[in-house]
Amino acid sequence: MKFVDLFSGIGGFRIALERLRCECVFSSEINKFARETYEANFNGFVHGDVTKIDEDEIPPHDLLVGGFPCQGFSIAGVSKNNSMGRKHGFAHEQGNLFFEILRILKSQRPRAFLLENVKNLLRHDKGKTWKIMQARLQDLGYSVHWKIIDASLIVPQKRERMYIVGLRDHLEFEFPDIKPITTCLADILEDSVDEKYTLRKTWEALQKHKLRHEEAGHGFTYSIFNTNTIRTRTLTKRYYKDGSEILIEQEGKNPRRLTPRECARLMGFPESFIIPVSDTQAYQQFGNSVIPGIIEEVAKEILRVIE
Repeated sequence: MKFVDLFSGIGGFRIALERLRCECVFSSEINKFARETYEANFNGFVHGDVTKIDEDEIPPHDLLVGGFPCQGFSIAGVSKNNSMGRKHGFAHEQGNLFFEILRILKSQRPRAFLLENVKNLLRHDKGKTWKIMQARLQDLGYSVHWKIIDASLIVPQKRERMYIVGLRDHLEFEFPDIKPITTCLADILEDSVDEKYTLRKTWEALQKHKLRHEEAGHGFTYSIFNTNTIRTRTLTKRYYKDGSEILIEQEGKNPRRLTPRECARLMGFPESFIIPVSDTQAYQQFGNSVIPGIIEEVAKEILRVIE
């Protein structure tokens, strides 16, 4: 099976599909640092901005995959845009990238697609956004199926995401029952960690910030986990700022951030995965990525149906 990898990030979809012996014939990612990581791991050229790519120049393929940008639909993204007086949803500069997927589906007519986004997409604008998306996909001749799946089934992290499957010719599809794998935070932690990951001034700032919010009756907090933790909070793009969502307890000293390698493990990336970029870029890349193991399980069922 041949596939195209849109909004490819650092290759989470590709890792999963290559495990299933599928062949990537085209990939596209606008962020130059993500392209650097992708190319370091897959030894191939990654195209840039999908809006500048002629759909007729994309090679024929059986499956289209992509984690299209979520900033226009996520709870945090909507809140931030509202506070800054900016639009969200389809009116957001990244929210309208969904229509690039439609453009390519209409031109290439692959047998199936698999998309990933935040779970709030289902509720955005009181459900109107998803109804529009679903209708447009169905208009192209695809049966559309979706499910919210929590990746904590297979990685030690709570990460709920919406998975969208489309099958040409209205084939029937059911999402697989993913067999849970027993993992905990201790399984992904490194034995020896550089002191640079221990919080110093940032730790003082976080404590003061939390106190101010408590006094004002707001809900900000940081989260500290230890080796007995079963699962952490969701790793996000903003992790590079202060690490507040996932801090690791250290006996006798301040807590620390996860290392980039630990973030890779938390996301289910293989040990062989190369991290050629700075820590700041790595945190953003893993926070933005998909869980390869979940993609693999869903894609396996898609391939079974269309084969």
